[in-house]
Amino acid sequence: MSFRALLLLGFASLLVACSSSAPKPDTSKPVVQTAPRATPDQGPLPAHQREVSGSLLGVPAGAEVELALLVIDERSRPQRLLASSKLNGTNQPLPFQLRFNPESFPAGARVELRGRASQAGQLILHLPSRRITQATTQALGPLRFERAP
Repeated sequence: MSFRALLLLGFASLLVACSSSAPKPDTSKPVVQTAPRATPDQGPLPAHQREVSGSLLGVPAGAEVELALLVIDERSRPQRLLASSKLNGTNQPLPFQLRFNPESFPAGARVELRGRASQAGQLILHLPSRRITQATTQALGPLRFERAP
């Protein structure tokens, strides 16, 4: 066999080896995952911070929840983020805590708590906007998610 034929055969073999698909994960054994804590223990509230807390209702297991405390303009558009948190749904009431600096809370501006839940990358639920009027520690109680439009 000539050198040229061997080179061509080696190149073709390399192309075939590189084009094969990645090995598929073994699906014969179910993967057991423990649910992470809904809210990490943040310790005691420092004197220079305030907190908005409560629990979220109606979040299915496996859903990713994003909460944000936002400064909103007159056209209902977010202008600045004051605090945010990501949680994983457990199909049970999901406690949350959003800590923020009261000095960054703008006087006279509209501040809202907004939330959304997605599953497999698709928006499934949203939290109706909740207005926060004071830069004080507040317990909002249970908040219910609604179906996303």
